Amino acid sequence: MTRRYTYPEAAAELRCGERWLRRNIRRLPHSKKGAEVTFTEADLERIDQMHHVEPATGPLAVKAGPTPGAHPLALLKPLPARTRAKTG
Repeated sequence: MTRRYTYPEAAAELRCGERWLRRNIRRLPHSKKGAEVTFTEADLERIDQMHHVEPATGPLAVKAGPTPGAHPLALLKPLPARTRAKTG
């Protein structure tokens, strides 16, 4: 049988407030039997993944690679047009 976490235990595992869990319970995976709400380890992992954010810019940003089956040059973009120097 899998371990079940109560609100205070789940909040400690997720490092969030118990109040936050209670306010957002409708959007979070959980089990409910009567008035008793519990969370499994899989529920806690899914909650963590739901609120995980990857950086969009900077050195840690995930670079998009070519999709399988796409042409190898599909992600290349043309350089901006060069302007001619004015002769005066």
